[in-house]
Amino acid sequence: MPDFVDIVMPPSEEAAEAQVIGWMKQPGDAVEMHEPVLEVSTDKVTMEVSAPASGTLTEILAADNATIHAGDILGRIATGPRANGAVGEPEREREAPAPPPNSELPEPTGARQRISPLVKRMLREHDLTPAHISGTGRGGRITRRDVEAFLSRPSQPVAGGPRPSRMIPHTPMRRRIADHMVESMLRTAPHVTAVFDADMTGVVDHRAEHKQAFADRGVKLTYTAYLVEAAVQALQAVPEVNSRWHDDALEVFDDVNLGVATALGRDGLIVPVIHRAQLLGLFGIASRLQELTEKARTGQLVPEEVQGGTFTLTNHGVSGSLIATPIINQPQSAILGVGKMEKRIVVVEEKGRDTIQIAPRAYVTLTIDHRALDGFTANAFLSKFVEILEEGF
Repeated sequence: MPDFVDIVMPPSEEAAEAQVIGWMKQPGDAVEMHEPVLEVSTDKVTMEVSAPASGTLTEILAADNATIHAGDILGRIATGPRANGAVGEPEREREAPAPPPNSELPEPTGARQRISPLVKRMLREHDLTPAHISGTGRGGRITRRDVEAFLSRPSQPVAGGPRPSRMIPHTPMRRRIADHMVESMLRTAPHVTAVFDADMTGVVDHRAEHKQAFADRGVKLTYTAYLVEAAVQALQAVPEVNSRWHDDALEVFDDVNLGVATALGRDGLIVPVIHRAQLLGLFGIASRLQELTEKARTGQLVPEEVQGGTFTLTNHGVSGSLIATPIINQPQSAILGVGKMEKRIVVVEEKGRDTIQIAPRAYVTLTIDHRALDGFTANAFLSKFVEILEEGF
């Protein structure tokens, strides 16, 4: 008799639940250890769950679109010498199971390409074939975004008829983000935001002087790297901000695991984490930030790269925003927001006289969980953060 091994949803520190996108294998299919067998999505990342053993997939317990949690049993694999035979029957060659209706879609003319279960389902639901769509993924692979872009093309208005519109289904990531934001803002933490104004002249000058040296080593020196480095130093000066609220104590972390909100176009935001950022310095931060950002925008982040964050930075100014009050990324105690850098006229006192100057400036905000922190602590952090931006590079 074969032995049976459970396929279990791996734990995730931040994501309380996930959703099954689709299975890559069906009951009766042979699987190899560490071979991906299904895709799941959390509010932060889409990931593949691999087979824990070699054998035959015998049972699927979590169907497509099912909501799952860490530790849930998703399916079972039969292992052992008779894993490929029917349980309790004499060993004999098994007939390949008939594929379910519409389980496969025509491939484009030419070389075959791998299409994920999610993309297959989207194509079926909208009566499309891969030949309709140009893939932008690796090797021309059709991605979910390619299908959504195709579906979102505006239709032609009908004379005298209703105004044209279209329904764009929420992705699992978008639904998880919505739940996470409502939970953080309305049910968990009382939010309070402090606003400061930072002179970015020192950062602009330092970057102009050093960006070519960074580029010569294959690293792009972005303004976000400076913001991360300044935040790291400010967190070390005011460590209570790098914390998590518990009912009986405030847990203050020694390591600064700093998440950087990264836009994925209309799909929302993902927050890859620079772990132990206090050990990296400006070059190390710029290098790691570049790597994580590229992986985030190409869908290549692994779960470990979006877990374990202790503090979050959102540089919303890159898309033109001046001031924002971001929602805290639970279970953290605060989130830092930085607005668009713009040249502004300011009054500066020099030798006892007021002078008018033009300088690149940006508004910076710290939104705090008022259970864990108060205005004094928030202002102390922002004061240090602005000081480092203005004088620390």
